[in-house]
Amino acid sequence: MIQFDRVTYRYGRADRSVLDHFTWDVSRGRTVLLGPNGAGKSTLLGLGAGAFAPQHGSVHVPGVDRSQRSRARRRTWAGVVGWMPQDVRAVRGLTAREQVAYAGWLRGLTRSDAWERAAAALEAVDLVAETDRQTSALSGGQLRRVGIAEALVPGPSVLLLDEPTVGLDPGQRARVRDLLVDLPGVQTLVVSTHQVDDLSEIFDHVAVLQRGALRFTGDVPTFLEHGDPGADVARRAETAFRTLVPESAA
Repeated sequence: MIQFDRVTYRYGRADRSVLDHFTWDVSRGRTVLLGPNGAGKSTLLGLGAGAFAPQHGSVHVPGVDRSQRSRARRRTWAGVVGWMPQDVRAVRGLTAREQVAYAGWLRGLTRSDAWERAAAALEAVDLVAETDRQTSALSGGQLRRVGIAEALVPGPSVLLLDEPTVGLDPGQRARVRDLLVDLPGVQTLVVSTHQVDDLSEIFDHVAVLQRGALRFTGDVPTFLEHGDPGADVARRAETAFRTLVPESAA
């Protein structure tokens, strides 16, 4: 699991830190990270992926030796943690397989290994038919699935996905949901999302973030206890979130 130990992070000369002495031990299994816009979800996942470093505190990742030199540590980190940022961009001139393979190479795979794994990652996200299409020609939903394939290609034990279903139509969201249920080799999954309608079918744990602080961490049944007991699961999840983060209802 990932451990955030008294982490403080702010962007540039911003007056306020996004996270301030933030501590969280992420449980194994599948965790959904909920929170209103600006809560710090993307920053938190970026820190967990090693994309940037906290100004204070530390982030611990299983299998990463903190005594290693920084370059070796980053390379090991990238192999252990797969990360899909919220903004997935097409690399002009590259096919889907080439872009995913390039992501694998950046994470420390050999070129031949990255090429082979890219095919498997694209199959996992149901994009075999688009393997040889340039990513700049893909739809927004297909490009987001390329982003998931990029996160999967190194074979991570920890997977962090930032809003993987945003902008997808219902059929595309269903494909991503099916993928999240069965991720071989992934021991810890954290998904930032605003979609709570199928929360109980996919996730084991819920974390609610507001203004850089955790308002709730626990299993799904305990989270749902904060919602309307007379509603169906989807509505109950929505009301639970609004109870924990009242500003979200505004």
